[in-house]
Amino acid sequence: MVGAGNVGATCAQELARRDYCDVVLVDIKEGLPEGKALDINQAGAVLGYEPNVTGSTSYDATAGSDVVVITAGLPRQPGMSRDDLVTTNEKIVGSVTEAAVAQSPDAILIVVSNPLDAMCHVAKNVSGFPKERVFGQAGILDTARLQTFIAWETGSSVKDVQATVLGGHGDQMVSVVSATTVGGVPLTKLVGRDEIDAMVERTAKGGGEVVDLLGTSAWYAPGAASAQMVDAVMLDEKRVLPCTAYLEGEYEIDGLYMGVPVKLGASGIEAIVQLDLTDDEQSALQASAAAVREVVGVLSS
Repeated sequence: MVGAGNVGATCAQELARRDYCDVVLVDIKEGLPEGKALDINQAGAVLGYEPNVTGSTSYDATAGSDVVVITAGLPRQPGMSRDDLVTTNEKIVGSVTEAAVAQSPDAILIVVSNPLDAMCHVAKNVSGFPKERVFGQAGILDTARLQTFIAWETGSSVKDVQATVLGGHGDQMVSVVSATTVGGVPLTKLVGRDEIDAMVERTAKGGGEVVDLLGTSAWYAPGAASAQMVDAVMLDEKRVLPCTAYLEGEYEIDGLYMGVPVKLGASGIEAIVQLDLTDDEQSALQASAAAVREVVGVLSS
């Protein structure tokens, strides 16, 4: 786990509670990763797990990792878009990726740092890894937000809400309403168009809403979403999850990281799942791709 901040530490504890893998927290701030690792280990005595969580400022402790989760970078501040972070976080993500892959050349990279889509390009370029082994966490988080709002609006269990959010991890993300159901019933049969539009809008701006309230980025839901992706890889679950993947013609998008449903297993992305989108949804996805290309174009390489 590169970055022992809120997201990294939350993901580390979620994984520790699963009790199937060792976790290493790495951070440049002396004492931070060691202290959080110690705290997570001691929580095991209360919650009943026995992990091996290590904190370190050295990447030597990460040698031979199966999965590297990159959360390092500056968090968003109020009034700041994810895109505002691109120049600063490009340098950070590039340097930590280089250090991590030097110790774990066979690892799978899961990128969480913002702006997510652009940082996936950075990690792929710096690592030289194939596209199947470099992907990002965004769609699970965005979908979770939509599912939460739908459950509240319909008075239903969130466990029964099936939804998917595609596209870039920003205001142009695409909620696939045509494939959204509650207990198998299409959402459009349960609530009106105005209510759906409001939930879609709130989902697209969900990260900003949290930033405005907290003064910094969310961490509980992003940490849990990242842990779900690690589960899928480490346990070879073959889960179909919305992740930021490198597209080469799928969804009529080429040479760009975008959020789409993928099958995740031990080798990383094993397949990209193509949904049947409506014309409006396909147009919105193309608009999202254009916005992502603009941000990627800011990268130095």
